[in-house]
Amino acid sequence: MSVQTLHKEQLIKKPIDEVFTFFKKPENLAIITPPSLAFQILTPLPIKMQTGALIDYTIRIRGLLVRWTTMVAEYNPPFSFVDVQIRGPYAFWHHAHIFEEAEEGTIMTDHVQYILPFGFLGRLVHRFTAEGPLDNILEYRARKIEEYFPIDITDAPSKEMLRKAARE
Repeated sequence: MSVQTLHKEQLIKKPIDEVFTFFKKPENLAIITPPSLAFQILTPLPIKMQTGALIDYTIRIRGLLVRWTTMVAEYNPPFSFVDVQIRGPYAFWHHAHIFEEAEEGTIMTDHVQYILPFGFLGRLVHRFTAEGPLDNILEYRARKIEEYFPIDITDAPSKEMLRKAARE
């Protein structure tokens, strides 16, 4: 078994409490998941996020509707939470969501460790079945997060600041 790792960071120009409040609501996954995955939460809403919370949902993978159950293994608001797969398309799934205060807002880090099913065959087709699509999902998510958390006009550089930077 070979553990694969994805690591993505994104600066969100909002305070950590505001960012964490968005991500602690599983129903917001529908906003940041590509429509092609037909993501749907089955667990009745609202879901109380806490260690041990179970979340059932379905996603479409290669045309097949797949049921996925994750459990919140760690919950440390507003700094992190970890979800692990209990049932789903992977042999192993561990997703750490980390939020760090930064001068310009919040740095959100996704650290995903996973093992594909089917042993050697799963590893053989990894590039085509998981690595590219997972990267695409996280890229889509990053764009949607930028749309959801636009820079406030008060946060934007003033025209004078831009002129000064251009002169330097």
